[in-house]
Amino acid sequence: MVSRSCINILDLASGDFLDFPPTPRSLPRVMTVPGVISDIDGGESYDRDLDAPSSIYRERKIIVANLLPLHAQKDKEKIGGWSFSLDEDSLLLQMKDGFSSETEVIYVGCLKVDIDPSEQEEVAQKLLEDFGCVPTFLPPDLQKKFYHKFCKQQLWPLFHYMLPISPDHGDRFNRSLWQAYVSANKIFADKVMEVINPEEDYVWVHDYHLMILPTFLRKRFNRVKLGFFLHSPFPSSEIYRTLPVRDEILKSMLNSDLIGFHTFDYARHFLSCCSRMLGLDYESKRGHIGLEYFGRTVYIKILPVGVHMGRLQSVLNLSSTHMRVKEIQEQFKGKKIIVGVDDMDIFKGISLKLLAMEQLLQQHTELKGQLVLVQIVKPARSTGKDVQEAKRETYLTAKRINETYGAPGYVPVVLIDHPIPLSETIAYYSVAECCIVNAVRDGMNLVPYKYVVCRQGSPMMDEATNINLPSSRTSMLVVSEFIGCSPSLSGAIRVNPWDVDAVADALNVAITIPEAEKQLRHEKHYRYVSTHDVAYWARSFMQDLERACKDHFSKRCWGIGFGLGFRVVSLSPNFRKLSIDHIVSIYKRTNRRAIFLDYDGTIVPQTSMSRTPSPEVISVLNNLCGDPKNVVFIVSGRGKDSLGEWFTPCAKLGVAAEHGYFMRWGTSSDWETCNLVADFDWKRIAEPVMQLYTETTDGSYIEAKESALVWHHQDADPDFGSCQAKELLDHLENVLANEPVVVKRGQHIVEVKPQGVSKGLVAEKVLSTMVSRGQAPDFVLCIGDDRSDEDMFETISTTVTNPSLPVVPEIFACTVGQKPSKAKYYLDDTSDVVRMLKGLAATSNVKATTYSPHVQVSFESAC
Repeated sequence: MVSRSCINILDLASGDFLDFPPTPRSLPRVMTVPGVISDIDGGESYDRDLDAPSSIYRERKIIVANLLPLHAQKDKEKIGGWSFSLDEDSLLLQMKDGFSSETEVIYVGCLKVDIDPSEQEEVAQKLLEDFGCVPTFLPPDLQKKFYHKFCKQQLWPLFHYMLPISPDHGDRFNRSLWQAYVSANKIFADKVMEVINPEEDYVWVHDYHLMILPTFLRKRFNRVKLGFFLHSPFPSSEIYRTLPVRDEILKSMLNSDLIGFHTFDYARHFLSCCSRMLGLDYESKRGHIGLEYFGRTVYIKILPVGVHMGRLQSVLNLSSTHMRVKEIQEQFKGKKIIVGVDDMDIFKGISLKLLAMEQLLQQHTELKGQLVLVQIVKPARSTGKDVQEAKRETYLTAKRINETYGAPGYVPVVLIDHPIPLSETIAYYSVAECCIVNAVRDGMNLVPYKYVVCRQGSPMMDEATNINLPSSRTSMLVVSEFIGCSPSLSGAIRVNPWDVDAVADALNVAITIPEAEKQLRHEKHYRYVSTHDVAYWARSFMQDLERACKDHFSKRCWGIGFGLGFRVVSLSPNFRKLSIDHIVSIYKRTNRRAIFLDYDGTIVPQTSMSRTPSPEVISVLNNLCGDPKNVVFIVSGRGKDSLGEWFTPCAKLGVAAEHGYFMRWGTSSDWETCNLVADFDWKRIAEPVMQLYTETTDGSYIEAKESALVWHHQDADPDFGSCQAKELLDHLENVLANEPVVVKRGQHIVEVKPQGVSKGLVAEKVLSTMVSRGQAPDFVLCIGDDRSDEDMFETISTTVTNPSLPVVPEIFACTVGQKPSKAKYYLDDTSDVVRMLKGLAATSNVKATTYSPHVQVSFESAC
């Protein structure tokens, strides 16, 4: 039965966080005319909570992130005692360049400062009016548990491949912190709901802080246009599956319409987790990767973020930048500078970078006095013993190098660990011969991009630094292969940060490589960075989000599931659950009925260990067959021997085996074969190929039927089995191109069978036989659960247009499970199917022993 979520997801959270400070009054919204399509099941509809319609609508994007793109300072002279300004370096602010000038952008997120509850309403109104920002006020205790504890000390390490093997290395999973994470996401969702027009606005959620936010929004607005972008790495399934709330997070992310990742690796890991933990398959559709999830297609986007060219160039042209460049050139005159810019983070590999510098000076003594590593260290975003340990190791290593290789007037490692303005950072980029990013794991890291842009310089910079020749533009990059930007920088020297010797060699190559090659590498990088900037990133993502949402209002939606398992089933407007009362009432008033039933997944559960029909199923089938008005067939892909043995008690039951290649009208009839196929020489070609894949795929096996060969991989590794199935499909299609067979992929199978043989053929022949004998059906029921049953659904649907029929029959094509189908009806599971069949059998009111001659005909002549 379709059900709506009846418990609030916030119930998952600890009661400690349920008493929040009062939320400021609802913020003004711009609304359009309410949509005419509402939730089908009578739940929440769009127009229930909408304000009065407005005749003017301005395109809006709602950007949701942990932090707003604002600076805040205490100022008693300002409204609310605070002074706010836009953070020009925020990615969220810079991405506006990718939207049209007519687009209104609303930001939802936290401030970097705590606002007293008494000031929150006034501040919220001011921020909305002046900056288009909707602040999310989290209580301090909740903020600490949500961000500093769960996000930074549990999710962040895990997503960077660090497992809490022992309490001394990472915090163990804490259920109360997870509840805080849920509560915080719920508050963010409430803020979005205050300002959203769900029919028109696009919502773009950012990063791992808000991974379950899509579920809250999808639960409230089933057709919300929702994108999610993960800025951190997504770990391999072996790492991710250790997270106790792994399924909840995956299912919540899948409530988005589009999910973005920086690299193919991150997307591949996510897809692998969906396959292994949720049993979902994905496929590429015209260049787009799509996951089918309860009738919705969730698209996956691989899109590295870029830098804001205008922002960097404007700082490059500042006089303060020019002045600092001159000072640095004078300070390090006659020396080559290698620059590094990193947060103080255990994953940035700063200490490994210093060890590589030490190794370089040890191996190449001639570089002593000529080479300087300037390492700019930004403040850590998190706290904890790991960060303190990394900081301590960095300082000790730098001190040792300087004491060993330093000299009067020469310091080989310069650590800048205090806050410096952007202009000074850009000045170091501009004068450095090489930039090294040595992170052991990082989501994207835009430092290399910024370095390339700064090395390109500007006319004003050139004039200030006496650089006039375009040919002098050079840059060299040494980047870790474990950071997101690495695949985009084909001219960089990629290194394994753990291999200190290799990093040292890479630095040596970077500073000694010929100038001409430096120029070529720089030109290649600059061409890419300048054309794939942050505006390109935002525009491309939003275009794909619009494409992913274009069919939102052409389908019917049901909200099902509880808590964070909530999801939306999106199906054809004509698709609905088969009412037992409805079909029974029609069944009673009809006189000639044809009933077609699939076997596995329809009257016997796919997960059942015993494949034989239960006594209950045998009894129901006997009752249906005992009604002289009924012709009942089991239509299955299984072999005739198995089906014949299992249904021996059902004397009057018709059975079609191997998708209709074999057929009999009852136990008193012989098996008849379709004469479409003359020989099976193709088996000698197909079987060795299947055997090859069976030997190389642990858990797979071949099922040899009389008319077909089937390769099963349900017991193999999900990812590898699926990959091998695709390869096998392609291989078989090539070697059997000239044979009278078709190769099809089903649920965990690849099957080769004769052309023209299908379940649809069975339905067609049975119906045509009934018509030819003057017993045209006025009731047709067909139930199945997989792709092979779609042929039957299509066949019985076409009988409506058959002019030879005296009356148009009542057609009931029914699939098992809510999913895209040619059927117009669905039942939830096999128990629903059996319950419905029992209802039909009960109305026949005949004993199973009642005999009535059935229609008999040669199947060979029918074929």
